[in-house]
Amino acid sequence: MRQQQASSKYQGGISLTGLILVLAVIGVIAVFALKLLPTWFEYSAVKDAIVRAKEAGGTPREIQVAFDKNAGMNNVTAISGRDLTITRDGGETQVSFAYEKRVPLVGNVSLVIDYAGTTDPSGVNAAKEEDGAASASR
Repeated sequence: MRQQQASSKYQGGISLTGLILVLAVIGVIAVFALKLLPTWFEYSAVKDAIVRAKEAGGTPREIQVAFDKNAGMNNVTAISGRDLTITRDGGETQVSFAYEKRVPLVGNVSLVIDYAGTTDPSGVNAAKEEDGAASASR
């Protein structure tokens, strides 16, 4: 009997301070998620758009136009068809992209995310050439 009485004296649970700390951590995680998830959804839409643009085929310009149409339907603003890297490897066209997304968090603190993707089965992104040589050789 004494053991039962002794153990019933102490109540289990969480203190008010503990509850506030747990809610604060959950709140911070929720704010991060609400700011970061839209960028991930946009990245997913870009990946889908390059696959559809590749399926449309044609010249690099036609692929860019097809990408812009698909991206426009999904409200993609981070990248346009001109930002794509279009290469021909072994006679098959591959489309790659890479871009940086800056998400403001608090004040002057931002999170920078590098997104990249390709239709190449090897998963290697083609390097984008800055001069006109890349577009002239296609």
